[in-house]
Amino acid sequence: MLRDELVIRTTREDDWQAVRALRLEMLRDTPLAYAETLDHALQVEEPEWRQRARRGETPGQTSVVAIEGERWVGQMGGWLPQGESVPLLVGVYVAPDRRGEASGVARALLDAIETWARGYGDTLRLEVHEHNPRAIRFYEKLGFSFTGRSRDYELEPGGLELEMIKRLA
Repeated sequence: MLRDELVIRTTREDDWQAVRALRLEMLRDTPLAYAETLDHALQVEEPEWRQRARRGETPGQTSVVAIEGERWVGQMGGWLPQGESVPLLVGVYVAPDRRGEASGVARALLDAIETWARGYGDTLRLEVHEHNPRAIRFYEKLGFSFTGRSRDYELEPGGLELEMIKRLA
């Protein structure tokens, strides 16, 4: 089956409906991976979705999506927390049928985030839940390693968020 060309780009405010739809898909697929519940996201109103979509156009943060034809198949975000000098990779998602190295979706999204992060230095940081082995394997394959730091995960079922970093070339 032929696939449409993969387009990687940042989000903008008028993408808010697609941003919302993808976020709900993400939360249904892997609820443990995001610091938000599906119930909360379903209650978010249009102005907040518009603000989330503007992250692709906002200094100190970015939101990058992968689109095939009309379908949004992946997303990654970057954020420079206030007072910190190392950007944080957030909101990582690739649709189940587009996961794996052969699709190139994850690699293309991460390339865009790394390009953005280089504007802030030579390191990219992330946090991953200790009970998300698929994500941990994915990040390790892409060159991330554990720092030994962790923090409590704020939602049920609790547990730890483990910090990983990648040195950018």
